[in-house]
Amino acid sequence: MKLSIIWVIAICLTACDKMERSFFETASPASAGTTLRLIQTIPLQSVQGRIDHLSVDLKGQRLFVAALGNNSVEVLDLGAGKWIHSIYDLREPQGALFIPALNKIYVTNGGNGLCQIFDADSFAELGRVELSGDADNIRYDSNSASVVVGYGDGGLSFFDAGSGKAASSIKLDGHPESFQLESSDSRIFVNIPSANRVAVVDSQKQKVITAWPLTEGTDNYPMALDESQHRLFVGFRVPARLNVFDTETGKSVASLASVGDADDIFYDAAHKLIFVIGGEGYIDIFSQQDADHYQLLTRIPTGPGARTGLWVPELNRLYIAAPHRGSQEAEIQIFELQP
Repeated sequence: MKLSIIWVIAICLTACDKMERSFFETASPASAGTTLRLIQTIPLQSVQGRIDHLSVDLKGQRLFVAALGNNSVEVLDLGAGKWIHSIYDLREPQGALFIPALNKIYVTNGGNGLCQIFDADSFAELGRVELSGDADNIRYDSNSASVVVGYGDGGLSFFDAGSGKAASSIKLDGHPESFQLESSDSRIFVNIPSANRVAVVDSQKQKVITAWPLTEGTDNYPMALDESQHRLFVGFRVPARLNVFDTETGKSVASLASVGDADDIFYDAAHKLIFVIGGEGYIDIFSQQDADHYQLLTRIPTGPGARTGLWVPELNRLYIAAPHRGSQEAEIQIFELQP
C-alpha cells in the first residue's frame, strides 16, 4: 500500500514537472531567445562625472544627454554617430525632455531647482521655471499638454509646455524619483525612496489618492509601467531586485534578483521585455511570460557606473550612458535588439 502511494506521488510530481516545463515553453514569448547586441559607440569627449537621463528626437535623429557631473547637456547626431553640440551654464542637469511638436528641450537642474527651456535648433534659452530645489525627473503629459517635474523635498510640479508657466504642484512625502503616467487615466505612480513607498497621484484631482508601503526592499529609484496589463515595475537597490506590482491593488506579484545600482527600467510591450540598467555594469533583460510570471533571459555587460539609458521602441535600440571611469572614457553605447 505504501509503495502504491509513493508510486502515485512520483507520477504526480513527474506530471507536474512536465506541466511546469510545458507552461514556460508555451507561455514564453518568441522574444525569449532575443538579446541586445552592441552595434556602435559615440564618444563623449571631455565629459566628466555622472551622466543622468536621456531623451531622443526621432525625426531629427538626435540624442540629448543630461551630463550631470559636467554641468551640460550633450547633443548627439545619431545618423552621423557623433557629438554635435553642448548646452552649458547648467547646474547638475538630471533630466532632458524633447517635445517634437514644440521643438523644445526641457532640462531639469538638481543644483538650482530650475527647469530651463531651450529651442531645439538654435539651443537658445527660451524660458525657465523656478522650483524650490533639486529638479529631477521630467515627463510630458500629452493629455493635458503639461510638463511634469519631480523636485525638492517632495513635490510634483505641472506647467504648461507651450508657455512654460507653472500651473500647479502636488505635495509628496519625500523627494520623488522615477514616476510614470497612465495615458488612459489620470494616475501617476511615483517612487519615493526616502519614505519607502510608491505614491499614487491623481493629476486631475491634484492630490495623492493612495500610497503603497514597500516591504520588499529600500532605495526604490527606477520604475516602468505596463499599462495594458496593469503592472508596475519597481527597481530596488537594497537588495538589488526587480519587483512587479498590480496597479489596481498595489500588491507585489513577482520579485526577481537583478543588477545592482539600477537607475533606469524600460518595458517594451511589443516584445514583452523589461530592461534593467544598473551601475554595477550590466543590463538585465527579463521576459514577461504573462502578467504575473517573469524570467531573467540574459545579462549584458556595459561598464562601471553605466546606470542610465533610453529604450527607443521605434528603433528597437537601447542607448546606454557610460561615464568616464578610469580607463573607460565617457560614451553612449548603442545596443540593438536581436532575435
